[in-house]
Amino acid sequence: LGINLLIELSKQAAKVLGGSFDIEILEKHHNLKLDAPSGTALMIADGISETLPQEPQYIYDRHTMRRKRTKNEIGIHSVRGGTIVGEHEVIFAGHDEVVTITHQAQSKEVFAVGAVNAAVFLAKQGAGMYSMSDLLADKF
Repeated sequence: LGINLLIELSKQAAKVLGGSFDIEILEKHHNLKLDAPSGTALMIADGISETLPQEPQYIYDRHTMRRKRTKNEIGIHSVRGGTIVGEHEVIFAGHDEVVTITHQAQSKEVFAVGAVNAAVFLAKQGAGMYSMSDLLADKF
């Protein structure tokens, strides 16, 4: 539930701040993880992108570019080390202020809890297609 809440909060923040704040996503996982960026980081970026007036460009590797950051981009950065289960941070950096939204999974148990919550939610619903956003909306 927590990471899905982070996505919803990031979408709301992007609606308010997106035009005047730079957006960066930082994700951290254990040293055995193969993909970078993580699917969750891309899901966060896609959620934010839905709220912006123009489709942003995802920038994964700044060291290959020698230019200033453009307004129409979302930076996505990956860290791999140790036994980090999963950490995601969305940074909205503006003029003289920064807003950060963070989620840290301390164990894989949180994923099972989210799946059980989704199953309980779905058991109460009629036939159809649902997302975790629907589950969150039901809780609020």
